[in-house]
Amino acid sequence: MLHSEEGKVSQYLTKYQNPEKSKRDVMGTLQHYRGLSCKLEPYVFNDGTRIELVNLQGTIPVQYKGTFYNIPICIWLMDTHPNNAPMCYVKPTSDMHIKVSQFVDHTGKIYLPYLHTWTPGTSDLLTLIQVMIVTFGEQPPVYSKPRSGSTSSSTPYPTQPYMPVPSGASSSSSSTPYPPYPPNSSYPATSYPNYPPYPSQQYMPAYSGSSMNSMYPYGNYPPYPPSTQLSPPQTANGGTTGPTGTITEDHIRASLMSAVQDKMRRRLREQFSQMQAELETLGRTQQELNQGKNKLDEIIGRLEKEESQLDKNIKILEDKNQELEKAIARLADQEPIDVDEAVTTTAPLYKQLLNAFAEEAATEDTIYYMGEALRRGVIDLDVFLKQVRTLSRKQFMLRALMQKCRQKAGLAG
Repeated sequence: MLHSEEGKVSQYLTKYQNPEKSKRDVMGTLQHYRGLSCKLEPYVFNDGTRIELVNLQGTIPVQYKGTFYNIPICIWLMDTHPNNAPMCYVKPTSDMHIKVSQFVDHTGKIYLPYLHTWTPGTSDLLTLIQVMIVTFGEQPPVYSKPRSGSTSSSTPYPTQPYMPVPSGASSSSSSTPYPPYPPNSSYPATSYPNYPPYPSQQYMPAYSGSSMNSMYPYGNYPPYPPSTQLSPPQTANGGTTGPTGTITEDHIRASLMSAVQDKMRRRLREQFSQMQAELETLGRTQQELNQGKNKLDEIIGRLEKEESQLDKNIKILEDKNQELEKAIARLADQEPIDVDEAVTTTAPLYKQLLNAFAEEAATEDTIYYMGEALRRGVIDLDVFLKQVRTLSRKQFMLRALMQKCRQKAGLAG
């Protein structure tokens, strides 16, 4: 049985980049967890790509509150396994609900730190499943749907791969076919510490800017001093010299109010000057921003014009490209042209005319280069005259032959 399973796994992994490493990893997992089986099925990615991938699906035993449960999972192996982490899902049956947590989303996809830090050469499927067992033992990924008045027979794990019941448990022993693993319970309410109430106001604040704020910040001013009576100066006979010099409480109050008013005026003038300076700074900043806005508007206008011109140029280039493609298509439909056959004459008379023309052109070029040689002193005058006389005679005969051939062929003279 194990040998046939190994052959099937080897056949599934033929298109993988590392078939031997992947087979060792898969076979080791299947030997330890008999509730899993290997299959080759199509996997559709988010962009619609459809690829045949090997997957391990079935159940793994998870201990929750002292009882073992069969949790259905599916592990898809990438074709680059074990260089890249697999994709893992919880596959609930119709009798289960997915319990969303930080490790499982609403689609059943599993997120684990071990998958995030998957390292080629050290990470493997066995360790991954062990991490799942520990994680799901603390936070179960599924919970059973409640059933009313129905009983079902259960089979010990792992014959029943997708039944979320304890291994070896019988559902007929209770009114509910499934144990309370994991029950659909809400999250515990969050409690907050009882902070002490905010202290009540015990003091009346003093006036802002008062000269007495620094000494009595909460307005508990000391009582005014009692009025002082000054005796008027006495004359020699015991009489008074003028009005009495008594300082009353009203005089002290008026003096304090005058001092406070002066202090407030100075503070207001300082604040006014500060606010005026800030307003001037803000005004300059606004002016600079407006200038910057105008520059940006000009740049945007130029960019829009350039973009419009580029769109026109792109349209022209696309039209030219289409014309070139059409021309290339027409040329591709035509048979290739042989240059030698294109200049070969169809009749002996035309061939004689062509040869005479080519020879006459070569003779003319030779006479030209003979003149250049004489000018540079390569040959002397006697040699030049002798060769030019011969070449001229030959050129004359060739031209006469061409004229006669043209007349014979009925061509224009």
